[in-house]
Amino acid sequence: MMSELLPRHLESELEHALRSAKVVNIVGPRQVGKTTLVRDLLKKGNFITLDDENVLAALEADPKGQLDALIGEMPSGPLIIDEAQRSKKLALAIKRTVDENRNMGQFVLTGSSNIFTSSQVADSLAGRVQTMTMFPLSMAETRRMGPARILDWASAEDGPDPAALPKPEAKSRADYIEMILAGGFPEIRNLDAPQRRRRYRNYIDSVVERDVADVLKIRKSDTMRRLIDQLAARVGNELNVESLNNQFNGVQRKTIETYMDILTKLSLLQRLAAWTSGETGRDIKHPKVHLVDTGIASALRSMNSQSFNIDANPTALGGLFENYVHNELAKSLPFQKQEWRLYHWRYDKGREIDIIAEADRTIVGFEMKTSTLVEEDDFRHLRWFRDNGPGKTWNAIGIVVYMGDRLLSFGKNMFALPLSAFWSFPA
Repeated sequence: MMSELLPRHLESELEHALRSAKVVNIVGPRQVGKTTLVRDLLKKGNFITLDDENVLAALEADPKGQLDALIGEMPSGPLIIDEAQRSKKLALAIKRTVDENRNMGQFVLTGSSNIFTSSQVADSLAGRVQTMTMFPLSMAETRRMGPARILDWASAEDGPDPAALPKPEAKSRADYIEMILAGGFPEIRNLDAPQRRRRYRNYIDSVVERDVADVLKIRKSDTMRRLIDQLAARVGNELNVESLNNQFNGVQRKTIETYMDILTKLSLLQRLAAWTSGETGRDIKHPKVHLVDTGIASALRSMNSQSFNIDANPTALGGLFENYVHNELAKSLPFQKQEWRLYHWRYDKGREIDIIAEADRTIVGFEMKTSTLVEEDDFRHLRWFRDNGPGKTWNAIGIVVYMGDRLLSFGKNMFALPLSAFWSFPA
């Protein structure tokens, strides 16, 4: 029922984009809720899906004629085309249509990959297409709360004020672990654990068999599937392509790099670039690996709540926790007042910061701790970065995200935030 649909933060961005762009292009992995957003939450326009083979065949046979006919049938716009990446001729037909019409909000497209990637189409449509990425549900969306404006709070003109941060929800370590394992895919996250893991593994199989083929015809689908497993085991870690390639006998490194590019285009893989200070030879520049959802990563590694008992390997949870926080931050970026970019940082002397958010000479550094307690020593890299390292010429704020339930201050611009702070802001 409509009342049961979870609100999506991207809905307000979509409404704004329809007033300022001729074409709105929503890309993101399959089953994250793109169709629900444009068909059920938007509540306007004419909806077609290219999953319908008859519609796809007609569009491929006469793309411009079909678009003109569909637009002519509509009482009002936009024309919504779901699974747009399945058509090879749609992009040019849309270009011809919007060249003839000055109205905003003519088309809304959804797909697992961006159809406006060729230089010919992209250049000619510059300024007329707004592309946005839709991710799995954020925890704030599942709680019907507002976007996590933690970066706005941290970069306030007078500095971050603990009293200005909404009170975080009290959660146990076990609660947090279950959230990480469940992930954010709307139709999968609430299943019981064994079925959920099975569905996530089946989901990856279907992506390899279908969505990957929309981007590039690959000859070794088994290699792609094994690559995703290897990446799941490396989330939160720096990417060493040579070491990764050594896991695949007889497969060229170029093939592995091409496959990772495909996974990036499908929004399944995110490579977090290294932040550099400009001090030659001091910064380590390998990117980090994050998957789009920790539910997928944990299912591919056959992890459950018992995998993180007190006697378990702590590094396994650390990588997933870091991946989870990265994803929650990435989902919040469109809703901050400033344009933020995310990085990680590692120094040649062993110092590192898990995530760095940068905007307008401000840096917010995030370190992760999979514990319910935080100590002064947990801030050593953040303090050194701010006081003696490359952050000393920046406005630098340090945050340790942990599995407790209270906001704690550790001196000027140094804070411990519970993970639940990411869903504490009102809608």
